[in-house]
Amino acid sequence: QVQLVESGGGLVQPGGSLRLSCAASGRTVNTTSMGWFRQAPGKEREFVAGISWNGGQTDYAASVRGRFTITRDNAKNMIYLQMKNLKHEDTAVYYCNFTYTSYTVRQYEQWGQGSQATVTE
Repeated sequence: QVQLVESGGGLVQPGGSLRLSCAASGRTVNTTSMGWFRQAPGKEREFVAGISWNGGQTDYAASVRGRFTITRDNAKNMIYLQMKNLKHEDTAVYYCNFTYTSYTVRQYEQWGQGSQATVTE
């Protein structure tokens, strides 16, 4: 059974930082692109960042480019998202998932429970 477990979220002030982790079990990540996505209250889930199977290529949503960094450790079957200079609009539940090389998620992929990041004074 494939399982994705996101962690590392929390409460942070504007300008602060968080590092999210995604642990995959039941399936190796080292042959596939991976991505981070987020869903804010009342909004659709959106793409945040993507990384190729070997980490050689990355892509970011315009709203986070320059502030967020996606990395991976294939030996540990882990994906990370370093978030800096956080803004109120970054408040959301963050999810990771397996993706196509275009960083879109296959319809049959399951989602984990996500990790809540809240940016507030």
